[in-house]
Amino acid sequence: MSEKLDNILENIAETIAQNVPKQKSVSSFFEEQTSSSVNTRLRRLFGRQKPVYHLLGGGKSADVLLWRNKKISASTLSGATAIWVLFEWLNYHFLTLLFVALVLGMLIQFLWLNVSGLFNRSPSKVPRLVLPSELFVNIGVSVGNLVNQALRFLQDVSCGGNLKQFLVVVASLWFAALIGSWFNFLTVLYAGFVAAHTLPVLYEKYEDQVDSSVYNVFGQFQNQYQKLDAGFLSKIPKGKLSGKKLD
Repeated sequence: MSEKLDNILENIAETIAQNVPKQKSVSSFFEEQTSSSVNTRLRRLFGRQKPVYHLLGGGKSADVLLWRNKKISASTLSGATAIWVLFEWLNYHFLTLLFVALVLGMLIQFLWLNVSGLFNRSPSKVPRLVLPSELFVNIGVSVGNLVNQALRFLQDVSCGGNLKQFLVVVASLWFAALIGSWFNFLTVLYAGFVAAHTLPVLYEKYEDQVDSSVYNVFGQFQNQYQKLDAGFLSKIPKGKLSGKKLD
């Protein structure tokens, strides 16, 4: 009996010894998975936590920008391309196209009314095009809010006393002015429109690769900026640009 009991105890001890490292490896596996998931969340571009679809508003505009409805997205981009080609390559003028479009619209309505009167006893009603006034009000309010936010930000930077932020904003504005000297406003607007219809959908498809590449570039810029700060910016006396932020 004592020998059988010793054998049973030895079997139990061997079973425990074999299972202990397995439990440790399983726990370490879950710890690694948790840390890796945390790192991926922390290394998202600009620290975002929501999907790209929700960042773009999650409505019809996000559907168009992310090509949820390919027909609408393709027609929108094709229309913008046609307008850019007419003005930029074919050298059409806005007033010329506007008045030509109005003349064509009047001719279509005139022919509609008279031709329908020849074939029918009573002429059919011509459809009227009426733009809602709320459309212009919403556009004006949205543009006004964006302009006020931009002006408020620039004034806060210029009067905030943060020299580094001030230099970054001035360099960004100078770079934008340099781009504006190379291209006209219509080309810049069209380039932004094309970027809005291509970059979000590409980023949604390859967001992991883009995030890692962008963070590598940011790391290189941060190293260069630290060298510039240690060699030049830190030696600039502070306090000369101190002031209160504008409300």
